[in-house]
Amino acid sequence: MDLLYACRDAWDTPDRSGDPVDLHDHALQTAHLLRRAHPSDKELQLAGLVHDLGHLLRPGDDAGHADRAADAVRPLLGARVARLVQLHVPAKRYLATVEPDRTLSPQSELTLRAQGGVMSPEEADAFALDPEAEAALDLRQADDAGKVVGLDAGVMDDWRPVLELVAARHAR
Repeated sequence: MDLLYACRDAWDTPDRSGDPVDLHDHALQTAHLLRRAHPSDKELQLAGLVHDLGHLLRPGDDAGHADRAADAVRPLLGARVARLVQLHVPAKRYLATVEPDRTLSPQSELTLRAQGGVMSPEEADAFALDPEAEAALDLRQADDAGKVVGLDAGVMDDWRPVLELVAARHAR
């Protein structure tokens, strides 16, 4: 929770030139959208909440932020949450490949290049075969939509029981 609270007034770019909401609001919006679309998938919701923690842990590391966040949450939230976090960047690359007219935020468009650009046909085929591909695509779509200035998506404390539930399941 301390890392999530630290996302208030932290941005996806050190100079604040990126997305129009801070990492805190972006996390809440992404998780909120996933909760509405997938009310029973708590791990997917939490992946939405924590997917961009890598921007906080190492500002400016667009290419590695997903892996950094996955590594940070794996011990507490488990392999699936970490895998979904890790896949949110390949999911963007996949969608850019199969839906070339898809609109990305200006910042996502810039970071796409740093993250490897569109996938080759072989990469896209391999991604589509991943057992978590569908959930990762849902996370990516919520990620893209969760950048609305002023949208009320609740408060961070609302997520404490979900975090505790998933952490307790993982600890068993």
